[in-house]
Amino acid sequence: MKKISFQVLLTLSIFFLLASTCPATDMAIMTGSSKGTYYQFGLNLKTLAQKEGINLDVVNSNGSVENIYAVFKRPRTQLGIVQSDVLAFVAKVQTDETLKKIARKIKMVFPLYNEEIHLVGKADIRSFEELSQKRVAIGEEGSGTYLTTKLLFKITGVSPGESVEIGTEQALARLKDGSIDAMFYVAGKPVKLFKENISREDNLKIIPITSQKATDFYPKAEIPAGTYPWQDETVETIAVKAVLVSYNFRNYYCNHVGTIARLIADNMDWLMENGHPKWKFVDLDYPLKGWEQYDCVRRSLQKKPQKRTVQQPRKKEDNPVLDAIKNTF
Repeated sequence: MKKISFQVLLTLSIFFLLASTCPATDMAIMTGSSKGTYYQFGLNLKTLAQKEGINLDVVNSNGSVENIYAVFKRPRTQLGIVQSDVLAFVAKVQTDETLKKIARKIKMVFPLYNEEIHLVGKADIRSFEELSQKRVAIGEEGSGTYLTTKLLFKITGVSPGESVEIGTEQALARLKDGSIDAMFYVAGKPVKLFKENISREDNLKIIPITSQKATDFYPKAEIPAGTYPWQDETVETIAVKAVLVSYNFRNYYCNHVGTIARLIADNMDWLMENGHPKWKFVDLDYPLKGWEQYDCVRRSLQKKPQKRTVQQPRKKEDNPVLDAIKNTF
């Protein structure tokens, strides 16, 4: 019997060591502010993905407009959470070739939950219509709040005196110091920012949105009394649907996105018990008009379920979705 050389033994040892420490599959999900519901959902999915050896990077962003383009364009970005009205806007604009490509390539994984439109303002503002001539924060450029607010003003004909394009945390600070009169934030209740950073002493309120033109376009919703410690009465508003999306991959990421979808479907009880409160309102079978489920997801869901125990700096580039919004309104 021939002796095995030291060099061969060393090579085999290195091979088996590397095989046993093979890194997890790397994926990323675009979410939103660290105090927003998207980000919390991302963290919940990260926990599930780890059970399948998938390292899911939860990426902060400005929100839906950035997210949909990142999933379409950015390398190693397989998933994103976006508002349904952003999806509808992209699908509707047929004059821009890039947006047409995005509409073809972006695929729905699951519809998620309704995101209530929070309009928070000074206590003397009684209704959405009274925003005329007020200073209103409409969300940071590129966020879902930004698009929804612009759409809302467009369809209702209400025109604020000044539209201030800033993020939610800055908007709340300016609302509290009196330099603006109201702010919009599209996010699933309860919003962490509003629970932790507003008190009764701030003398702020959630302003109802009941305009007929608004409710004809968006589904009605409400924010029940006590959702926030400083909120005593139920407030009527409107909502959009949050949607988990992916790119139309035709390589191994197709299977990994399917695995994530399978994990969600198999572990809804765990998510409702341990995840963000909004998981209790997720309907994975909700028929989102105009959008079919990603075929990689459908195939994964049709497989027999298995028993489960339960970034670098990026170069800023133009976003054609954002450009289209600017040119539309």
